Amino acid sequence: MEWTVEDCPSGAEAIDSLAQKTETANLGILVRMGGLRGEFRRHALNALGDCNATTVLEELADDTTVDPPLRERAEELA
Repeated sequence: MEWTVEDCPSGAEAIDSLAQKTETANLGILVRMGGLRGEFRRHALNALGDCNATTVLEELADDTTVDPPLRERAEELA
């Protein structure tokens, strides 16, 4: 058995990586995370728009636990 350590992207690069893999559920989780910096939550939200993840965006727009500006943006992108 051989182990390999790979560097993981961080911040916006990590979000872009999720978008490239169309990991829409994980992007939605990032938008919902209250402790995550707003810029990353917005980046994840825009990535969902780029992925045409209408269902996830509609769920976020209806989720009252998500900050109102993010909910409004989700509705625009849906």
